[in-house]
Formats: sequence, C-alpha cells, structure tokens
Amino acid sequence: MDRTVSLPNQPDKTTTVTLVEASRSPQGLELVSSYQTNRVGDPLDLVALATQVQRGDDFVRANAGNKLTVIADQIRYLQEQARKVLEDAKRDADLHHAACNIVKKPGTKYYLYQRPSGQKYFSIISPTEWGPSCPHLFLGGYKLQQDMSWTPVDQVEKRDAEIAIMDKILSRQTALPPFSEPNFEGITK
Repeated sequence: MDRTVSLPNQPDKTTTVTLVEASRSPQGLELVSSYQTNRVGDPLDLVALATQVQRGDDFVRANAGNKLTVIADQIRYLQEQARKVLEDAKRDADLHHAACNIVKKPGTKYYLYQRPSGQKYFSIISPTEWGPSCPHLFLGGYKLQQDMSWTPVDQVEKRDAEIAIMDKILSRQTALPPFSEPNFEGITK
C-alpha cells in the first residue's frame, strides 16, 4: 500500500511511503493483533516514515555521487598515466633511431648531440668530457635500461632506486596467498 506524503520542511516535494500489505493471519497464524500492526494511526507517523525514506534516498544519492567522483579522479589519473606512457614510448623510439656507430648496451649512459645538418647522434662522450671543444649541440644524456627504455640522466638516480626496490621485492620470492572466491553457499536471494 503506497501513500504519498509532503514533508514539513519541503512542502513542494512529495515522497511515497510503501507500507507492508495487511494480512489477517500470515501463513495461517495470528500472533499479534493485525489491527494494531497494520494500522497507520497518527498522520505524523506517515511523515516520519516519509522523512526516513527521503533521508535514505539522499544518502544513496550522496554515496553514489562520492563513489563516482572517486572513479572520475581515477579515470583522470589513468588518462595522465596513459599520456605519459605514450610520450615515453615516442621518446624511446626516437632515441633508438638516433645515429650511433657503436652497439648500445643496457646500463650505459649515452649523450645525444645534433650536427648543424640536423642529424641527431649518440656518443659515449659527455659534454663535460668534451669541455669547451664540444663539436655539436648537446641535446641530453640518457641511460639505456635493461628493458631497452631510456632514462634521462637527471632521473637516473631515482630510476635506479626504483629498480633496486623492485629487485629487492622480487628477490624475496614471497608469494601472495592464493585468491579464493568468496563462499556464498547457503545464501539465498
């Protein structure tokens, strides 16, 4: 049985309250007076029920809004991470295509220069080693990582520390406990 009620603090808004259907003797038993349990006496009782329903709706809406905000923040974070991955991949591909007369080995630092013709090339000689006689425009220094990615020289220390932490975690060979599905047996819908 549905009843529509206007809330005192929001007279222009109505809320529908659903009351339990009346049954004289549920499942053939009358344990209490059905008159006492099924009647809606005071109109204020309906207002209290409507207020509770409205409060529940407000909380559900607020919780859904909060969860969606968290998801939106995660989406923005993942979009930024994807953008960075694509930028790094483009930089790494460009660096792999730079001219180089030596076989590049992971773990080694290489220095990128540009000739007046526009050709970019790698050298193992840093600008400080060249000193004032550096023959070409210096574009940047990079370390070739084991995964064949390039790390700018100014970020090598940080990257090496991250790799050391990962190596330490992996060397422990600690296994996570196996994942098991939650047991919902015996729960009826």
